[in-house]
Amino acid sequence: MDIAEIRRLVKLVEKHDIEELKIEENDFKISINKGKKTAPGQTQVPVVTQPHTAPLNVDAFQHQHKEATIQELEKEGKKDENVVEICAPMVGTFYRSPSPDADPYVKTGDRIKSGTVLCIIEAMKLMNELEAEISGEIKEILVEDGQPVEYNQPLFLIKKE
Repeated sequence: MDIAEIRRLVKLVEKHDIEELKIEENDFKISINKGKKTAPGQTQVPVVTQPHTAPLNVDAFQHQHKEATIQELEKEGKKDENVVEICAPMVGTFYRSPSPDADPYVKTGDRIKSGTVLCIIEAMKLMNELEAEISGEIKEILVEDGQPVEYNQPLFLIKKE
């Protein structure tokens, strides 16, 4: 299971008021817990463990669980075939505007066309503009300004026209 799939599971837990999600597949186990309130002075550290006993068929596991997640969302009526994820093409820092005092390139609800600049991803002191490849409406911005992003991490949800 890659980091992007783990992030999707975490977002699923956060969005759907799920307190805890446990997945066990052969020798692979993952538990995502929103956490309980802790007493002052205590901290709760999330732990993800993966035993090293046997190789895991990651492709089959990911496919099976992506399908399960999609099916869960479709059951709840939240899956929209016209909504597309725009993912980070590289590792870097996400910026919504060209400078700290400038307006963001796009906001939730904005209509965009193919070629519209959505954000900047800074990688190794180079500013890389990310342009939309489709026309549509920005439904959700999944990353905060100045936040580090990983390769293939979802950044925007766009409803295609």
